[in-house]
Amino acid sequence: MRIFSGIQPTGRKHLGNFIGAIEQYVALQDRGEAIYCIVDLHATTVPYEPAVLRERLYDTAAILLAAGLDAERCIFFRQGDVPEHTELTWLLSSVTAFGDLNRMHQFKDKAGAQRDLVSASLFTYPTLMAADVLAYRAQQVPVGDDQRQHIELMRDIAERFNARFAAEAAGAAAPLVVPEGVYREVGARIMDLQEPTKKMSTTGGTEQGTVLVLDEPKTIEKKFKRAVTDSGSEIRHDRAEKPGVANLIEILAAVRDTSFAAVEADFADARYGDFKVAVAEAVIERLTPVQERYAELRPDEAALEAILAAGAEKARTIAADTVADVRQLMGVGPNPAA
Repeated sequence: MRIFSGIQPTGRKHLGNFIGAIEQYVALQDRGEAIYCIVDLHATTVPYEPAVLRERLYDTAAILLAAGLDAERCIFFRQGDVPEHTELTWLLSSVTAFGDLNRMHQFKDKAGAQRDLVSASLFTYPTLMAADVLAYRAQQVPVGDDQRQHIELMRDIAERFNARFAAEAAGAAAPLVVPEGVYREVGARIMDLQEPTKKMSTTGGTEQGTVLVLDEPKTIEKKFKRAVTDSGSEIRHDRAEKPGVANLIEILAAVRDTSFAAVEADFADARYGDFKVAVAEAVIERLTPVQERYAELRPDEAALEAILAAGAEKARTIAADTVADVRQLMGVGPNPAA
């Protein structure tokens, strides 16, 4: 089983990133051939500062490694170091429908937030995301719940390519693997502590409602103590009626690796204030070793570069084979059989 996923280097990583993606990456290292990349090319689709992008990339790499990603047990690299991603994006653009790209929710949301320029790369972002995955013929893609539309599009692209070009290769197997999204059942969508109907985010969320992976324990405790709850006093998981409490239940269930029902049972007689403190303590306990390991890793940028470069070399070996097959089937470049 081959697994692939990418993570943005933009912004500071928050609890939603950690629970919804990073912990899943670590767990999946032992369930198949895991390939993970930091998608710096995706980060260039919206306004950014080059120096900040590089800093954030190192921050992200160090957080992933501190959380338990092991470069000996997975392939871990920087997207921009593997040019096959961009070449395959162009080749797959020929089977990507303009109408599909125009319907992507994230494009509409991000485009609406741009004041000066809505880049063409932001519009074709989903095709690059498809190329990221399809280049490695991955069967599974661990992503957040908000990425379902992107997964469906990349499946459509793979199926459309196979239908169009596999027929050209008599009796050959489908050249591209149609991947499946893998979504975490508990903690798939962590919400803002101050606005629990909105996803936790470093760009669109509230400062007090966003718990950062590198927040100090006192800061984490303060944010949870100030978390918005709901009317009444029952600690019950109900997204519609009690979004604030439901969000806290999901966070605690994810950190404890237990069920919503178990959390409800443990705090059946608790007050909101005590429950918030318990959630804060559990999050602090989970993040403290990650923060300590991060402090050891982050200063050594040369070591981080070495890890990313070694991963990129391994990744290119796989991606180059896929691109060569796609080029051959599409009639692009010289015919190796001639």
